[in-house]
Amino acid sequence: MVPTQHSALRSAFEWIAVVVIALAATFLIRTFVVEPFVVPTGSMESTIEIGDQILAQKVTLELGQPVSQGDIVVFHNPDATSEHDVLVKRVIATAGQTVDLQDGKVVVDGQVLDEAYTAGMSWPLSVQAPSAQVSYPYTVPDGCVWVMGDNRENSADSRYFGPVDRSDLIAVALVRYWPLNRIGAID
Repeated sequence: MVPTQHSALRSAFEWIAVVVIALAATFLIRTFVVEPFVVPTGSMESTIEIGDQILAQKVTLELGQPVSQGDIVVFHNPDATSEHDVLVKRVIATAGQTVDLQDGKVVVDGQVLDEAYTAGMSWPLSVQAPSAQVSYPYTVPDGCVWVMGDNRENSADSRYFGPVDRSDLIAVALVRYWPLNRIGAID
């Protein structure tokens, strides 16, 4: 082989190696560290709007760490009849905690939650969704979390489908990166 052909072949292999490493790193990061999501519904308005693009971290869940009350999580939709595969909601209660809905407010373990981020009242969904079989007070089972959308009067959440199993949690929301005028941490 002539030196120029050898050099060109080596350069091509180096570029291929760089592309393969970049793809592998992207796959690993997206699988175990952080993943982008597009918010599918208005249930978290005005904290997160329909179509907002967010980054959510997976490390907490991959390491088996518990999620906390107030975390915003991305999870597999337990409602198989829905057009949305994943949902984004706020953790209201964790395993062992008792949730009650009183006078349009959420009460966890006897304490009314201070939820300045919510819109609307927190009523049981039995009126809007007769199939909702949740009765209150409700104690969250082991290995589960209770989630609700911030837009309480427009959210199919644990009031509708019950608690979410920890195995269905995908990630914990961190930041909104689109639209540009709303970039920032999600809380």
